[in-house]
Amino acid sequence: MEYLLIFISAIFVNNIILSQFLGICPFLGVSKKIDTALGMGAAVAFVMTLATVVTWLVQIYVLNPFNLQYLQTLAFILIIAALVQMVEIILKKVSPALYQALGIFLPLITTNCAVLGVAILVIQKDFDLIQSVVYAFSTAIGFSLALVVFAGIREQLELVRIPKGMRGMAVVMITAGLLSLAFMGFSGVDGGLRTLFGLD
Repeated sequence: MEYLLIFISAIFVNNIILSQFLGICPFLGVSKKIDTALGMGAAVAFVMTLATVVTWLVQIYVLNPFNLQYLQTLAFILIIAALVQMVEIILKKVSPALYQALGIFLPLITTNCAVLGVAILVIQKDFDLIQSVVYAFSTAIGFSLALVVFAGIREQLELVRIPKGMRGMAVVMITAGLLSLAFMGFSGVDGGLRTLFGLD
């Protein structure tokens, strides 16, 4: 039941983009079309889950035993960058079709602060390895959900007449704010489920 709560909370209640404001760059930049949003979401889900596993292992078995916790951020950034490069090389050799499908999204993930944020959050929340994997994958689903919904709204905005002063980034920012407010409606779900299943 704890894993289900982590899953629901990461997707809806504490959405990485709309509640914690991490990963805003791809949220605004790669959300013009649903196809590109889906591609970015899939790439982030894969890299975020893999990076969280590796960074958790490094934290527990390297940084903590040698009292090198102050190197956490630097180590995690290097690990994520190396992982993205490794995944890119492997995909190019093993599955050229998938590599072509992901295209520009893989290099973009290196600069996605949501991946680093999740890696650090699982350590701060004191999750074990399975909880960390569930949290990372759920967060990636929440990231993808927000990205795809926002891309759908932006595609619809292209079809309507918007006042001249509101065109471009102005209407995008207002739409993002309204979407964030919509997700705030889930804020009581986490506590309600904990009470329902007697986990408080």
